[in-house]
Amino acid sequence: MTSYEAAGVDIAAGERAVELMKSRVARSRRPEVVDDASGFAGLFDASAFQRYKRPLLATSTDGVGTKVDLARRLGVYDTVGHDLVGMVIDDLAVCGAEPLFMTDYIACGKVVPERIADIVGGIADACALAGCALVGGETAEHPGLLGPDEFDIAGAGTGVVEADDILGPERVRAGDAVIAMASSGVHANGYSLVRHILATTDLALGSRPGDLDRTLGEELLTPTRIYAKDCLALTAAGGVHAFAHITGGGLAANLARSLPANVDAVLDRGSWEVPPLFRVLQSHGDVPQAEMDKTFNLGVGMAAIVAPDRADAALRLLAERGVPSWILGETTEGTGQAIFT
Repeated sequence: MTSYEAAGVDIAAGERAVELMKSRVARSRRPEVVDDASGFAGLFDASAFQRYKRPLLATSTDGVGTKVDLARRLGVYDTVGHDLVGMVIDDLAVCGAEPLFMTDYIACGKVVPERIADIVGGIADACALAGCALVGGETAEHPGLLGPDEFDIAGAGTGVVEADDILGPERVRAGDAVIAMASSGVHANGYSLVRHILATTDLALGSRPGDLDRTLGEELLTPTRIYAKDCLALTAAGGVHAFAHITGGGLAANLARSLPANVDAVLDRGSWEVPPLFRVLQSHGDVPQAEMDKTFNLGVGMAAIVAPDRADAALRLLAERGVPSWILGETTEGTGQAIFT
């Protein structure tokens, strides 16, 4: 007799996963969240926007990419949820938006309730760190398309910003300071190159090459640092003109997106020491510096462009919040490029 379960879809396992994740999802709740008894949609009370003169909704969507393959190989599932929130919510922070809520999507070859609960629990924990609510999601079982241990995750987030307070290139002027905020590692970009290096060299996930304090696998699965609340705190303190989230494309390409056409960002490569993990990947993979620059964050996960007279205060605020930061460079008249010196 043919059944859905015989085709590879276990509805009971999905229901068990939902029960396991409920308590952690609840910790991300915001007061504006309204329960939908049916569970088909997430509800958010928009009357909270009455304090804005002209509220603009900001939205972003992203995934974690091939970093999920390393999570699968190492059997560690709670950290990639942090990566997902970092990729989605910190994009909202770039324009000055306060993150409000997020939804997630998980596709897997087989629903293992504990595994799904770990993934979603990590997403919920990171949402709580970012100050947004996880209001819904979907777990889809795709037998035959994905192997039993394979999965992928994606998410979408929504935030709000006052129209007059939007940050971006139009606020940036020559003479501004560029402040770097340290990354926690590779974050969630460049893992196709990482996996290629692992596949073509003697590097092993359980090894501890170079100056690494932990195994290579542990270093590579370090979750993405989430900057949303730090960016909001900087914005509230005044003097911030723009942010740049350093994701795919690297530091220079992402900073250039936050520059007007007549301004350059001149970056001092000697202002920071690239973390050992990146040096290990570069040396073992024989990766040219130009390729490293356009693939990885190299230790800078977010950059802020601020008025020069507010730079010292911004650095103090970030230090108080536990975010390592430094002056990365300054803006000058130019053609909209970020240039290393």
